[in-house]
Amino acid sequence: MPDIVLSSAVRDNLLSLKQTADLQSVTQTRLATGLKVNTALDNPNSFFTAQSLNDRASDLSNLLNNMGQGVQTIRAADKGITSITNLVESAKAIANQALQTSSEYERKQFTSQYNDILEQIEDLARDSSYKGKNLLAGAGNELEVIFNEDSTSNLTVEPVDFTDTSLDDGLNLDDLDPGGTGTSSFNLFGGTASLTLTGLQASSNLTDLGDWENGDRVTITDSSGTTTLTIGTDITTVQDYVDALDELSGVHASFDESTDSIDLTSGLDNTISIAKDDNGGGTDTDGGATGGTSTSVLSTALTAASTLISSGGFQAGDTITITDGNDFEPASLEIDDETTVSDLVTFIDNVKGLDASFSGGSISLIGEVSFDITSSNSDFNRMTLGSTSGTVALSAAASEFKTDTDIDRTLQAINAALDELRSAARSMGTSLSTVEIRTDFTQNLINTLEVGAGELTIADMNEEGANMLALQTRQQLSSTALSLANQADQSVLSLFG
Repeated sequence: MPDIVLSSAVRDNLLSLKQTADLQSVTQTRLATGLKVNTALDNPNSFFTAQSLNDRASDLSNLLNNMGQGVQTIRAADKGITSITNLVESAKAIANQALQTSSEYERKQFTSQYNDILEQIEDLARDSSYKGKNLLAGAGNELEVIFNEDSTSNLTVEPVDFTDTSLDDGLNLDDLDPGGTGTSSFNLFGGTASLTLTGLQASSNLTDLGDWENGDRVTITDSSGTTTLTIGTDITTVQDYVDALDELSGVHASFDESTDSIDLTSGLDNTISIAKDDNGGGTDTDGGATGGTSTSVLSTALTAASTLISSGGFQAGDTITITDGNDFEPASLEIDDETTVSDLVTFIDNVKGLDASFSGGSISLIGEVSFDITSSNSDFNRMTLGSTSGTVALSAAASEFKTDTDIDRTLQAINAALDELRSAARSMGTSLSTVEIRTDFTQNLINTLEVGAGELTIADMNEEGANMLALQTRQQLSSTALSLANQADQSVLSLFG
């Protein structure tokens, strides 16, 4: 088939229409994508330069995410340090409160509170992690923050270890020994007897009795031994005799002039035997005017309802005092004629840190700290004639807040721990500031890179819109020109009309 021959004008118009269509396609792509360089064919230099800039921006974006996580990890540690500091300051307040009281029991309670604070510090330090990284948990938790693509710029944040408050290179705060408990007991016995001295008064000489002569000896015996009083030497008058008996451990003696007798009340837990011999030429008696026998003072265990004055260890007006290991006096009791054993037990039991119970004539004690129970009456708690102390002593291992020196030593350790925390806070704060500054810089750098890449590839939409309008106009004109060219060729047909 022979080739179709078009006129030169038609061909020129067709070529113009094709070129316009190609330009429209390019402009439409730019309008659709917003880019004037979509492929390397559009502009190799701009395309590859922009790609390099965008690749670096992408790499920095990935690092930026890691920096953000690093910031949160440091912030978690910083918040932990702040809270731990508050707890250490609470521990310091507890120590100062302990210093304000002399009560050993109260100080022991403060040691328990102090130890509880240290436990909370350790728990808080363990809870200060972020995504498995804990800058307060010591070795193995180092945080490395990378700032550039080749890792040549970085920051390593060294951890501290506050999960164990006793570590020397940490807070160096040891748990305090809360001490222990102790036990003790004392017996309550009572017994009475009388020595008849017929016809005598307190000022009378003992030798006024028919069977008594100077040189005779009165012996007072119990399970611990014998005390001997010589008539005319150790005792002369009735009052001398009363006083000598009253001075015996655990024995109270008084003279009743209405009955001419010495009334004896024993608090000893064994029997006392009293007798007078004939060593000076007199006659053996029961220690009184009755001849030939001895007088026994038999003690029995008191009951809860017994009055204390039924024992030789107590008299109305006595003051019972309780003191702890710091000589702090938590309580005292003045007994009267009606004070019972039950009253005494209740009084002791009401002292904080001291428990008392009564059974079988014995008061049992359990103390959380050391206590001494004493009386203004020297006969208190004298169980035999040979007793040398009336103190009821209860010993318990002391807490480490017992003395002012103990507390001052702890306060020094707390102050050192606060210095350590402030140092750690400064270090974390510096690291946090550095990472945040680098984060801001990286964000700005990414923006700069992306803007630079955009300037190389992003289309001017106003310009491209104007281009599209111009091309559409050109296309219309080209179509009109093509139509005119075809009309010129069609005029030949008129020759065949």
